[in-house]
Amino acid sequence: MIKKIVLFLFLGMIMVGCGSKKAITRKNTSKKTNTESVTKAETVNDVQVVDANESVVIEPVRINSTEDYLSRFSAIAQEEMRLYGIPASITLAQGILESNSGKGRLSVEANNHFGIKCHDWTGAKIYHDDDEKKECFRKYNDAKYSYRDHSLFLTTRKRYSKLFDLSADDYKRWARELKAAGYATDRKYPDKLISLIERYELYKLDNEVLGDKKSLYYNEKEKDSALTHIVVKGDTLYSISRKYNVTVQALQDLNKLKGTDINIGQELLISPY
Repeated sequence: MIKKIVLFLFLGMIMVGCGSKKAITRKNTSKKTNTESVTKAETVNDVQVVDANESVVIEPVRINSTEDYLSRFSAIAQEEMRLYGIPASITLAQGILESNSGKGRLSVEANNHFGIKCHDWTGAKIYHDDDEKKECFRKYNDAKYSYRDHSLFLTTRKRYSKLFDLSADDYKRWARELKAAGYATDRKYPDKLISLIERYELYKLDNEVLGDKKSLYYNEKEKDSALTHIVVKGDTLYSISRKYNVTVQALQDLNKLKGTDINIGQELLISPY
């Protein structure tokens, strides 16, 4: 009888020990499963890596003519004028000249419309033959950043500081001072800018920004020595008549107006002589 009791006790102890081991095994298995789940979530494939040296993606912009170029970039040049004081006429004339109206290699492949070289540039680059072979030029992912960089280029370099002592509507002196400050080596550079500004009447864009009530000029090509006025914001036919000491009726007759409605940018004939 005693032997049977001892045997039962021994078997009971063995069963309790096995149960404990199974419980521990299940507990360890649970921990291992959680750890594997975390590791899987942190694999390289699940992390977005941004390469600082990644090439700039250029969106192709088709520009067929200088007129097309102006329609695309006039508003941008005017905004730069408002912010930095550089005449929109000068900026656009430089853009046309430097980029071949947006059709040159630097403008097409790098959105660089002003031929600005790398210097201390840390962004994307393009190499192009200029004064020397394979020179480094700045590359932008949008042409509007080229215009902004042009503004910063002129406003942050001491040698161009005299430009900002000039009147913003004096595009001729701006063109000449740019050459004098060393922007270009071409001795005819100022004449080329002035020619473009007058050919495409880019000075009108300056007048719009300045809101200059003195937008009075002589257009010898179209109207000989006729006196004309470019309508700016705030103008009315009555205020213009007072400005030039003429009657509203005279303005209506000269310009074949049936009413008093006029539009910003409209050219009005003040006097035929």
